[in-house]
Amino acid sequence: MTPDPLTVFVAVALGSNLGDREQYLRDAIAALESVISGLRVSSFYDTAPVGVGDQPRFLNAAATGVTTRSARAVLDALLAIEARLGRTRPHPGAARTVDLDLILYGDQIIEERNLTVPHPRFRERGFVLEPLAEIAPDLVDPVTGRTMRELMRGLLP
Repeated sequence: MTPDPLTVFVAVALGSNLGDREQYLRDAIAALESVISGLRVSSFYDTAPVGVGDQPRFLNAAATGVTTRSARAVLDALLAIEARLGRTRPHPGAARTVDLDLILYGDQIIEERNLTVPHPRFRERGFVLEPLAEIAPDLVDPVTGRTMRELMRGLLP
């Protein structure tokens, strides 16, 4: 069976560091099922905040699957889910109920206003790479040609 040419494989990073972090991630995952088919979700990872100042610890995960939506439509859906789950943006890097980032959209490289795919900083973030490497170790970054497993190994000391 060949894949549907109208579907695109996507990877999304999830994070939460306010309130009931696990419940926020579970609610976000449930909402993602209307955007992404064949949703596969990693384990949850408790991580220290990176680059956002003194904040509570994060619970992070990754999800993959396919969609028929455009990258912009996926991003809009992610932002709508965040808003529904109470995310506010009082300042850049603020603590959040839920954070959903579009990491990969097929093998496409997209640079548009407010939309950059692959996510520009995902390669340096263990809290994104570790859950992605768990569920899609052979997924290839279209910019570097390296798999999630290889990118994760590159972060290890």
